[in-house]
Amino acid sequence: MLKRFFDWQIGIFDLLDEHWESDSVSKWISNIVVMFFVGGLLMGLLSYLDIAYFGEKFSAFYAIELAFNVLLVFEVLGLIFLIPKSVADSVGKQFEIVSLLLLRDAFKEFGHYLGDMTWEVGFLMELLPIVSDAFGAVLIFLITGLFYRAQKHIRITRTYEEQKGFVSIKKLMSIYLTVSFILLGIYDIFTAYQTHEFIYSIKLFYTLLIFTDVFILLFSLRYTTKYYNLFRYSSFALATIFLRLTLSAPAYYNVLLAVIAGLMVLGVTYIYNKLLVKQVGEAKE
Repeated sequence: MLKRFFDWQIGIFDLLDEHWESDSVSKWISNIVVMFFVGGLLMGLLSYLDIAYFGEKFSAFYAIELAFNVLLVFEVLGLIFLIPKSVADSVGKQFEIVSLLLLRDAFKEFGHYLGDMTWEVGFLMELLPIVSDAFGAVLIFLITGLFYRAQKHIRITRTYEEQKGFVSIKKLMSIYLTVSFILLGIYDIFTAYQTHEFIYSIKLFYTLLIFTDVFILLFSLRYTTKYYNLFRYSSFALATIFLRLTLSAPAYYNVLLAVIAGLMVLGVTYIYNKLLVKQVGEAKE
């Protein structure tokens, strides 16, 4: 009975995953993001012309922030679907999301400086956090690309049955993460209706990701207890903690924490690959 219930959930995940990879869904995502972007532009224009008032933060640049926020929702969903396929790729996706968050923050802050600008020392100092976020996003973009390029996907399971069981557990975790993400979205909308201020719960979601990574690490012990694999998985879980801190850290520190996390997983990946090659060579001898 319980197995049938879990198999039903895994079947739902497989169905959603199959459609998520389709071209039609990609087009729908693009259309939705463009729709929110155009809608934000219209709201900013109406606010600028004093035809309608939506709040102080509504300007032309708010349309970019709005489009990025909607895009990030779909990026997080893409991250959830990646977890059963590759833990390493899901970590890379987390860095992609953080880089987009940094770009979004840079656009958001730049929107405050529309109109006449006086290039004085005080104004230049105010621009430094924007430059920091933008440059940090580029660094994370570079680190993420190198991380993906360095990956060597080696199965830790020994048989097809073990691999199927391990993937099934990760699919169940992904289903529960999807449900949690939807509930958090509903909570954000409900809170926005009460407080008239939209607060994204991505920080709480990253906290859930930390526990998910640790659970997958502990569950993988039934398939391997090799030190190299355990350290690699543990470093990925620790990187998620750093990224979670990045989301609430002040300017400069957010970029510093994200770069440290990126360099850590990149370094561990390169060392792991070197040790793996050496281990294979010794086994052949």
